Order: sequence, then structure tokens, then C-alpha cells
Amino acid sequence: MIDPLADVVGLLRPGVRYTKIVGAAGRWGVRRTETGEPSYCVVLDGACLLTAADMDPIALEPGDFVLIPATYDFSMSSLRPPPARDFDKPPAQVAPGEVRHGTREGPPDVRFLIGHCEFAAPDAALLVSLLPRVVHVRGEARLATLVQLVNDEARAGRPARDVVLARLLEVLLIEALRGAGGTDASPGLVRGLADPRLAHALRALHAAPERAWTVADLAREAALSRSTFFERFSRTVGMAPMAYLLTWRMALAQDLLRRGAGSIAEVAERVGYSSASTFTVAFARHVGEPPGRYARAA
Repeated sequence: MIDPLADVVGLLRPGVRYTKIVGAAGRWGVRRTETGEPSYCVVLDGACLLTAADMDPIALEPGDFVLIPATYDFSMSSLRPPPARDFDKPPAQVAPGEVRHGTREGPPDVRFLIGHCEFAAPDAALLVSLLPRVVHVRGEARLATLVQLVNDEARAGRPARDVVLARLLEVLLIEALRGAGGTDASPGLVRGLADPRLAHALRALHAAPERAWTVADLAREAALSRSTFFERFSRTVGMAPMAYLLTWRMALAQDLLRRGAGSIAEVAERVGYSSASTFTVAFARHVGEPPGRYARAA
């Protein structure tokens, strides 16, 4: 069976930049500004507060896992945040790969492991737009185990380290995303797949992206009226059905061109365009350069 989530994560080609353990005590706060890079966090002990734009603050507990596919403005702090002027004070290095925020003396009130990743796909921004802005999963011991494996592998110098890390991260991302499909998830592919009706349409679209889909066709796959399907898809996935189809086609086209998997005409046909010229216009508008130039650069 076609799995849209595995499709997206596979094309992202995730890798680890670095991991570290963070401890904190007293009143402390760290603010992160927009970087567009993915990051994750798992709380080991204690509790802290995650505050992100357009979301209610989340009190994180031991075992909680948070994934931000494209880091934007958010903060982590003690449950009682400090004044704004006390945010972002430099942490103290307490051990290799471990830092301390807030009060330096005594045991920490909270400890968490954070990882900063990268997506090697040049079209990562396109693919990330299909995912929720914030993924929060609670009570999944498998995630904590996977995070520990990623952390151990990142710090070791074993043969084939990068290959192992890439595979572990793919599993970690899929496990986190499929555990966050509830109604409280932010709009995106994950939430769409949690809706049985929309999941039928999404799987059909991913199984045959070359098909000349219309909103009516996809609505029939979902066994919904056209208007109900359009409104439900747009609200749940965060973009209109045809915008999603275009985004996915362009992501596939970039992957095919990057790998040299056919001529421009062949790629156009494989992603649902009747002619190379029509595809070229759409690709240039969406990606910012014509497919021939993109393929040569890749």
C-alpha cells in the first residue's frame, strides 16, 4: 500500500547535525528565531514550557517528544518563565555535549536531549510545507528509545555512521509523525492521514501523481461531496487539494531531475503534465528556475 508519510520523509533525506543534553534550574528561558532547519527534543526528567507562535503553551513532561520540522520563533523555559530580559543568557558548559541554563548550582530541575538536523533534499521547504509546524507526542516509549539510539550513534565514530543515522532518523521522524495525527495536531499531511476519508484521497493521489486529478475525482475517492471534500481537505491539511497536488508533483520532479531519471519530457509525463513546455512553465514558476537549469546544477 502507498504510504504518503514514508514518501515525504524518504525524499527529505534527513541527517543529524549535532545533539546535546540540556539541564536547567530556577527561572530560565531560551528563545529560538526562525532558521528553517528541523530540530527535536525529548524530556528526560522534570518539566518545562514550550511556547510557539499560533499555539497555546505546552507543559512538557518526562518522555514527551517534540519535533519542529522547520524551526521558527519559539521558546523553551521554566514552567514559570523569567522576565523577557533574562531570556537567552549564555548557558554553562558542564560536560562534553551537555550545557546548563538558569541556576548553575545544585541538581537540575529539568533535563532534555535536543537534536538539530538537516534535510539534504534541495526541495526540503516544499516537502516540509506538507508537515505540521509542531509535532508533540506524549507517552511513546519507542520514540525515547529511537532518540537514544540517534544520540549514541551521533557521538560514536563507528563505520557507516552517516548511513545508520540517516536510517534511524527516517524511522524516528515517521514514528513521531504517525503518533501525532490526532485532532489537536496542527494542519498538515499527518492530520490528513488521520482522517479516514481524506486518507483514501491522499493515498490515491500519491499512488498515481501522473493522473489528471480534479477536485471532483479526489472527492469521489474520499466518498464526499466536492464542496465538503474541498473544505475538509483545506482545513485539515492546511492547503487546497490542487495546491497539495502541485507541491507533491514539484517535489517528485525535483527528485527525478536531481537523479537524472529521465529527460524533461519523461519527467513531465511521470508527474502529470501533457507536454514538456507546460511542465517547464509550471516548474519555473514553482521552483524559481527552469527544469533544464535545475537538472544541470544538480
